[in-house]
Parts: sequence; C-alpha cells; structure tokens
Amino acid sequence: MTEDKSYYFCGIGGSGMLPLAMIVKAAGVQVAGSDRALDQGRLADKFQWLQDRGIKLFQQDGSGLVDGSQILIASAAIEETVPDVARAIALGCKRMTRAELLAGHFNAVPRSIAVGGTSGKSTVTGMIGWILTEAGRDPTIMNGAVMKNFVNADAPFASSRVGAGGLMVSEVDESDGSIALFDPEIAVLNNVSLDHKSLEELRILFGDFVAKSRHAIWNHDDAESRALIDAGKLAKASSFGFLEGADYQAVQVEEKSLGSAFVMRTGGKEYPVSLQVPGRHNIANALAAIAACSAIGVPIEAAVTAMATFQGLARRFDIVGSTGDITVIDDFGHNPDKIAATLRTLKAFPGRVIAFFQPHGFGPIQKMGAELSTVFSGHLDGDDRVILCDPVYFGGTVDRSLGSKSIVDAINAGGGRAEYIPARPDCGDKMVELAKSGDRIVIMGARDDTLHGFAESILAEIARD
Repeated sequence: MTEDKSYYFCGIGGSGMLPLAMIVKAAGVQVAGSDRALDQGRLADKFQWLQDRGIKLFQQDGSGLVDGSQILIASAAIEETVPDVARAIALGCKRMTRAELLAGHFNAVPRSIAVGGTSGKSTVTGMIGWILTEAGRDPTIMNGAVMKNFVNADAPFASSRVGAGGLMVSEVDESDGSIALFDPEIAVLNNVSLDHKSLEELRILFGDFVAKSRHAIWNHDDAESRALIDAGKLAKASSFGFLEGADYQAVQVEEKSLGSAFVMRTGGKEYPVSLQVPGRHNIANALAAIAACSAIGVPIEAAVTAMATFQGLARRFDIVGSTGDITVIDDFGHNPDKIAATLRTLKAFPGRVIAFFQPHGFGPIQKMGAELSTVFSGHLDGDDRVILCDPVYFGGTVDRSLGSKSIVDAINAGGGRAEYIPARPDCGDKMVELAKSGDRIVIMGARDDTLHGFAESILAEIARD
C-alpha cells in the first residue's frame, strides 16, 4: 500500500467500512468518503469523529469523486445508479470491495489470524486482539464491532486498532464469499450453520478457508466443523469445546448472570478461567481465542490472565442498564444461532424475557425466516413475549413481499406469544407498557447503529414511569 493512493469509501460509516478506513489511513494513504446515514442526518457523532481525524466527508451525490486516480471502495452489490458509483465510472476510477482492500492489507502482514464462522466472529476477534495487546504483541485489529477494552475519549468507535507488531487479527466474512480472499497463518472456525448462504456453499467456503491456513482452530462440538476438518488435509489443527477430546476443553463450568467461570484443560494441565461476559457461547469463544493466541506463541497463562479483563463488545449482550428490577440489554443477534445463544443466556436465570427483534433486511427473512421463528418459539416459554417491527430498510431495490409479520405468525403457530407492530417507536411504547419487575428486555438486530439509542430510550421511559 503506497502513500500516494487515495481511497474513497462509499458507506464509510458502516461497521466494516469505518475500522478499515482508519487502518488504511494509518498506513499513510488519503481517505475520504460518503454515507447515506450522513445525508439522512443520522449518527452525527460518528461522522464528526471521522472528520476530526482528517477524513473528508461528502454527500453521497458523487461530489467527493473528482479524479480518476481515486479508488472507490464500495459493496459489490451496490447499484451503478448510485451517484458515487456512477461518478467513479465516469471518471474511470478503479473500484474495490471492502473485502478486497482488507484482504490485500491482511495478506501482506508477516503474521496473521483470521476469524471465521457463522457466529461469534467479532467477539473472538476482540478477545484475540485483547490477549495479543496485553501480551505486548502490538497487533492491528480489524473488527466489525466496538471493542470496549479499547474505547477511550479519542477512540469512542474502537472497532479497529492500529499496531506496529507485524501481526494482524481480523474477522472474515462468508456472507459475500469474500472469506476466500484471505490467506491466514492461523484460521479460526467458530461454527458452521445457516445464515446468508446455503450449507452446501458454506461447507465449500469454510473448508477452503481452513485448508489454506498453517494452523486451524476449530469447534470440536460443532458437527459441521468436524466434518470439514475430517475431510481436509490440514497442516495442523487444534480443537476447542466442552466435549471430551477437545484440545482446549472447558469443564467445571459455572454460569453467572454477568459472567462465568470454568476450568480449561489443555496439554495435560488445568487453568482456571474467569470471564466478564456471560453465556456458554462466550466460554467457547474464549477457548477459541486462547487456542489461537497459543498457536501464535502467546503463553497460555498470559492469555488466561488477559481474558479475565476482557469487557466484551458493544451490542453483544450489552447491558444498557437496570431500573425498578427491569434490565434492558442491547444485542447484535440477527441469525438463528446468535439469537439462540442470547436467549439461552437469558433463560439460564429466572425472569420473564421481552424480546424485540428488528430483522436486518427483507432478504434475510426469505432466507431464514422459518428458522428464526423456530428459535423464538423454541427458546421462550408462555410468559415471555416477542415483538417485531418492520425490517431495517434504508432504500434500494429489494423484494419486500415477505416481512416481519410472517415470522410473528410462525412464532404464534409454534406456541409462542409474538406481536407484529410495524413502527419501531410503537414497539418501544408497547415494551414500556408491558415491563414489570424482574423482566429482561432484549433489543436485537443488525445493520442499524440506532438500535443502541433505542434501547437507551426504553430504559429511560421505564425509569420515568
């Protein structure tokens, strides 16, 4: 990456775009961009922060593209009629996807860890990044979520970290197939389950991903992951999980409402581990992170010590606050596995659950609506409530014939208690009306940074009543 390059990010405020923009800017290149949310007057603090760091922002009307030497960073799926794209074509600008730019940067570093899988990528990436930082390895971290351990006054949107240690850890995405662009030294495979692609497609993508690595870290408890490992000819592989036979095994598990404790068995030794993040899925995430860091040379004792101070990620079982013995939680859950993990964590302890879900688009409802409804009806009981609003939609061409009501109808048919309320503010009013002592209200959804503010507003309204 040379300093004379100029990158223009179309959608620079996105969860994958913003951290990458900060990483490549630190490499000395010029960075500018636009965002639909900026045009719509949303997320003003985020865009002001970017401008304060010397990144020029423009309306998404093509005005920021003025020279054919600029390189447009945009989703491969974005329509050519979008003004930024149309202007780039007219100027003859080179175009790259976010993943292509990230992969080029990632593959050029001396040592690398890539984190893949249907669920848990961001958390495991954050855990690995924190362990490496605490171990003095000075990593560069590319994440899709804000890492609480790295948040400070200068970095309120700490979804990336720029280091000088010649080591990079990044989550990699299977949803658009871009995981195939990465050539990691260490490949972490959290799990394989239905999300954006069919299982057949996922098996190919994840199988190739681990096969290219020099050391694969894989989920011993996940049948799909096991099948991929058994079918592949891997240079080296280490497993993690709860079941007997895992190279990094969790035993003597003690779940708590705001954390957990367990003993990790590995290499014939036992290590007590304490976590500040709750749920069995986070115990598995911690095992994966410790195994990956061990594979790259971090002593296990140092990794275990660092895990005790890992604070988690924003919007990953993020406790907004409590009032009147009612707790509001913000969570990124949006696919069946993620939502199931969140609901299992909540149902491990007494109290009614009021689950709000904003689908992250109309396409995902068509892809996995049946599975989503099964998760809600299967993990919640008769006292719990589920509320859905319309899917997040910021414009563009998409088939909107199948919406949130289809999920609600299926939940109710499966024995659950769900309600479809189209407008999100009305859903908030309903949750405030329903809330009573002992309830846990969980706000779930992806691709919409305003959901955290929505969760905060519900807590504030309950406190006022």
